[in-house]
Amino acid sequence: MYGLWKPRVLGAWRVPATGPVIFAVNHSHNVDGPMVMGVAPRPTHFLIKKEAFIGPLDPFLTGIGQLKVDRSSADRTAISRALGVLEAGGVLGIFPEGTRGEGDFASLRAGLAYFAVRSGAPIVPIAVLGSSDRPGRLIKALPPLRTRVDVVFGDPFDAGDGSGRRTRKALDEATERIQKQLTRHLENARRLTGR
Repeated sequence: MYGLWKPRVLGAWRVPATGPVIFAVNHSHNVDGPMVMGVAPRPTHFLIKKEAFIGPLDPFLTGIGQLKVDRSSADRTAISRALGVLEAGGVLGIFPEGTRGEGDFASLRAGLAYFAVRSGAPIVPIAVLGSSDRPGRLIKALPPLRTRVDVVFGDPFDAGDGSGRRTRKALDEATERIQKQLTRHLENARRLTGR
């Protein structure tokens, strides 16, 4: 990442040094996940749509510990592998919106709340800013080479209410809490970076 762009990493010290952690990353560009993997202080295992695991990318992504997920249904294999990462004290990366979009955390899917409540792992919000400002000249699907991309890590927080409940209502309430925290972090990151 540092060879292709100029990442400016802010707040990486906020990531807990040990134990399970969930990275909740906004997603406005296809380089956001690789950017976080390249600059994060700990190895990260992202849940990635199965459609990305094609050709030589399949063994590469699998080899670096990324998790294939079928978004069309409740993918039990992906769920158990993701929970396994957290049970082993690792870092699970999730795009809570489920797909690329505005990257503003406006519509969260329930997966993030499920993993956070089920595992008890804290969530670290991450805002990637500048990756979708304009297309590159040589490769339109990537940001222009040597441009600045800001990666802002927020304070870890717990999604659950402390009761240990895992009901549908508890997950819905956790999703609301998460959305407020992520939106607040994104606003702070934009203010901090001037983007």
